[in-house]
Amino acid sequence: MQFQLSLDIPKLPKPIKYQDKILLIGSCFTEHISDRLAANKFMTCSNPHGILFNPLSVAKSLNSYSEGKVYAEEELFYLNELWNSWDHHTRFSDVDKDRALQKINDSQKEASAFLKETDWVMITLGSAFQYYLKEKNLAVANNHRAPAQWFEKRLLSIKEITEELSQAIHKIQSINPKAQILFTISPVRHIRDGVVDNNRSKARLIEAVYALCNSFENAHHFPAYELVIDILRDYRFYDVDMVHPNYPATQFVWERFVASCVEEKSQEIMEQVQDVMTAKNHRTRFPNTDAHRNFLASYKTKTETLMTMFPFLKLDEELNYFSL
Repeated sequence: MQFQLSLDIPKLPKPIKYQDKILLIGSCFTEHISDRLAANKFMTCSNPHGILFNPLSVAKSLNSYSEGKVYAEEELFYLNELWNSWDHHTRFSDVDKDRALQKINDSQKEASAFLKETDWVMITLGSAFQYYLKEKNLAVANNHRAPAQWFEKRLLSIKEITEELSQAIHKIQSINPKAQILFTISPVRHIRDGVVDNNRSKARLIEAVYALCNSFENAHHFPAYELVIDILRDYRFYDVDMVHPNYPATQFVWERFVASCVEEKSQEIMEQVQDVMTAKNHRTRFPNTDAHRNFLASYKTKTETLMTMFPFLKLDEELNYFSL
């Protein structure tokens, strides 16, 4: 008997490889993928504006990297004893205005340089609902715990989403023609919108993404949302909040992502990298034994061999650990 639907995920026409640079941007699910890529020593730049849920904020942030935007102090505002930016996540907020601005512009500079050389831009969209600051009719990325009456909530149309993201893709192409775009829809339920409105929101994101993939040869889709909602489709794959996919779910999506989006040679290298990473994370109870010294020497040799065979692997930290 068959207890699970199957989902055939076509392999990317030009799969991701270790030598590629990958810019990831979007919802909190972006961070699950970026953390795993980084743990496997891929070259990544993750969420330079912090976590972003809606398409307008994603598009605006990508445009700012394409244009090399530098934020000015008048673009910050003071609230709840912190200096904040309406375009950024709270991880950029600070009690000191200059420090907040410095963090923002340091991240801008890094992202702008990375975008010019990146091979992949991975965009994860979370919600089609957009909050606008009423006073300025300004689309915001984060509410920063401001009073609810400051904002108007709108459900974006498919046309609005595709137009904004199309413009962002065109700007990326103008500075980096080789960049490939990989869209995903976050399987995280935005339950504060209600079950019905969450489904309406996700449906618009899905339609917009397919429209973009049909319009751009360099745009592709990985079905993270469908894997969790339609293949796993069980509350045991969610955290206690019934909203966020748990470890087994995110690991399942990661394994399917690797199988369909990463080239086979890089998958083989990943296995060797994971062996080294597991060894580094091992904590012995008896560090002053010959057995542990032999263990370190063995993995020092293995790490050196990997770095010689694959110079693009950044394993200096691991090599230093095994050389102790």
